[in-house]
Amino acid sequence: MSKKKEPKVKERINWRKEASLLPGYIIVLVWIIFTAAFLLWILGASLSTSREIFSGSVFKFESGLHFENYVNAWKAQNVSVFFANSLLYAITACVGVILISAPAAYVLSRFEFLGNKVMKSSLIVAMSIPAVMIIMPIFSLSTKWNLKGRILLILLYIFLNVPYTTTYLLNFFATLSKTYEEAAAIDGCPPAKTFWVIMLPLVQPALITVTIFNFLGVWNEFFMALIFASSERMTPVGVGLLQIVNSMKYTGDYGGLFAAAYPYEDRIDVVRQNTGLPENIVPLCVIPIGYPDGPQKAKDKFDSKRVHRNTY
Repeated sequence: MSKKKEPKVKERINWRKEASLLPGYIIVLVWIIFTAAFLLWILGASLSTSREIFSGSVFKFESGLHFENYVNAWKAQNVSVFFANSLLYAITACVGVILISAPAAYVLSRFEFLGNKVMKSSLIVAMSIPAVMIIMPIFSLSTKWNLKGRILLILLYIFLNVPYTTTYLLNFFATLSKTYEEAAAIDGCPPAKTFWVIMLPLVQPALITVTIFNFLGVWNEFFMALIFASSERMTPVGVGLLQIVNSMKYTGDYGGLFAAAYPYEDRIDVVRQNTGLPENIVPLCVIPIGYPDGPQKAKDKFDSKRVHRNTY
């Protein structure tokens, strides 16, 4: 005999409970509205001209939609290079961090040996050291060992995230029952294979969570890339966006700014050639500092012929 399906009973809404959650709903709703309005304004500004932005007519699109801002940003102004570099750094660093931190966390959580507690404490201490304090030692060692470019940045991103990732995974491995390892040992499975085949998949939720955190951290990282990205070809998104913002003062292309457009390099190259600036530094102006060589006489500095007037 086939069993009759029991009719589904809808649960009654607990209005008292929902009313207690109302302040939280209001806060979330305000945050969503604010974020959506901010993103919509950026989208509108990216499709507008500088004159429309400053006149407050972003969403009127009086001169039409300027999709060429995105075309210039992606093709002509190296934004695609910025995104490719950040993607390369983030993926490579996340894989390297897991390959180092997961075995380390497993060993520290499952085995007792001399120096175990010291290593755990050192991980906490390493996370508390500001990045600015290790810039000079890193710069000195990288120069001594001839490490530079993408390899140096990837290594930095890996080692800077290892303490946090190892500490995060420690607690997850500690909660696993030892019966898994005992059963594997009885079946003749070596310890290394036990870790990779049995224990590591059991902490998959923790691996996914910490990898997301590490990916976002490397993607948004700014300080190390600003110091050690030796050329524009190695610049990630964070530093590239800074150069775009600085270029706004140089080009006045505010519409292109919100579409991530980069400045033209004709005048900047002249300054770089004469000052020896690296490619990742965008010069905005040249300010001479010093004093005249020899005695100076009073002079009339105003000359009407040297006044330049722009006409609109």
